[in-house]
Amino acid sequence: MKKQWETLEAWLKINNPSLLADLNPPASEADIQKLEQELGVKLPTDFVECLKVHNGQRGGASWLFSDSEFLSSQRILDEWAIWKDLLDGGDFDGAEVEPGTGIQPIWWSKKWIPFTYNGAGDHLCLDLDPCCGGRVGQIITLWHDDGARKKKADSFALWFAEFVDKTA
Repeated sequence: MKKQWETLEAWLKINNPSLLADLNPPASEADIQKLEQELGVKLPTDFVECLKVHNGQRGGASWLFSDSEFLSSQRILDEWAIWKDLLDGGDFDGAEVEPGTGIQPIWWSKKWIPFTYNGAGDHLCLDLDPCCGGRVGQIITLWHDDGARKKKADSFALWFAEFVDKTA
């Protein structure tokens, strides 16, 4: 993870220094513990390693991930809480979904952890609650107004490596 971040940071230094400056410092052990405790999950090691390099971004520059904000541990909790409130309020009852292979046939799971945000209610999530044929920690899409749920990668490490390879 560190090597990929070094590659991306070198590219950002030349091509988008304001975005590089917008990245937060590393998440602390306390930040990670708070995140896991409030979410009620154990986060995948590869994602934790990522947060220990940069704990998301501040939000004062362009977004890092393909027109989506890289969420800090606090922003993850904020976005997750919005979805949890909607779930608890019954907003997803009867909602039709089109899950890809290995993804639960539900609108949202408390074990789908958003780590990007596009400003319109859509996310990429760590799927810590896969269906048979899926993998814990796979990356899936979550659209606020569309029931299509697709797998983007088998793990955060694979997704991030592909992102860095395409970008830098």
